Amino acid sequence: MAMKIAVASGKGGTGKTTLAVSLAVSLGANGRGERTPSEGRPPLLLDCDVEAPDAHLFLEPTVEASAKAVLQVPRIVQDRCTLCGVCTEVCQFNALALLGDEVHLFPELCHACGSCKLACPDDAIEEVPREVGLLEAGSTDDLEFGRGLLNVGEAMPLPVIRQLKDWRHPEPGQLLVLDTPPGTSCPMVETVMGSDFVVLVTEPTPCGLHDLELAVEVVRELAIPMGVVINRDGIGDSGVEEFCATEDIPILLRIPFQREIAEGIARGRILVEIRPEYREILQDMTRRVAEMAGQAGRRSGT
Repeated sequence: MAMKIAVASGKGGTGKTTLAVSLAVSLGANGRGERTPSEGRPPLLLDCDVEAPDAHLFLEPTVEASAKAVLQVPRIVQDRCTLCGVCTEVCQFNALALLGDEVHLFPELCHACGSCKLACPDDAIEEVPREVGLLEAGSTDDLEFGRGLLNVGEAMPLPVIRQLKDWRHPEPGQLLVLDTPPGTSCPMVETVMGSDFVVLVTEPTPCGLHDLELAVEVVRELAIPMGVVINRDGIGDSGVEEFCATEDIPILLRIPFQREIAEGIARGRILVEIRPEYREILQDMTRRVAEMAGQAGRRSGT
């Protein structure tokens, strides 16, 4: 079974994508066909931050396939509609409204739940596809890659994230790294659901601690084992370390606050290019993550 590692954070700008990309690359073939911790198959990296995907800027993958992300939204068949208003009553998102002598759809509010079609007593509702985003898949020498891109003006990233995970899923034995959206709202939850382990990236500042606490609460609600990576180690205070010790959350890695690393990232380089020793460090971290995920699975009986 493929192992799934989600890289998340309570806020943007902590270095989440930096870690996710470097983690996936460190486990790849390194351009030399070497056997990897993912059993010889390059890992799969999915950029699920569909509102602002940026992992491709570091990787520059070759896009090999694409697909549209669509929602099945209602279309009112006017010659069958009796204006009974049942569809507007069952819609929990106010996407349908009875205006004058017709039922009007607000497509941006529609969650494609299908309730209106099921409830309509006159069979006056059909479902038609509405494009809400784009899915892309490709590869580099080190890994396989996929990303979602929400169309400008769309309000709901969840359908694109969900369809990306269904469309580009790992093969047996292939390690999956999920680059999650920042924050702790629904897009983050949708991305980490089904993961074997969540790596939470934070920084040792009061703001970093505050958002880490929120992220930890969410991951615990999902009952997924987790660990913390402290980025920009050396600034701020000891609040994050004290919190992790109190909550019995392992600190997996510390990435120092260094000009060389900051400049390299700003120029679009990845951590294992700037500091090659991190390739082995990240491989060791992944083995530790796999052990903790396995122990958690045995405790839960899965």
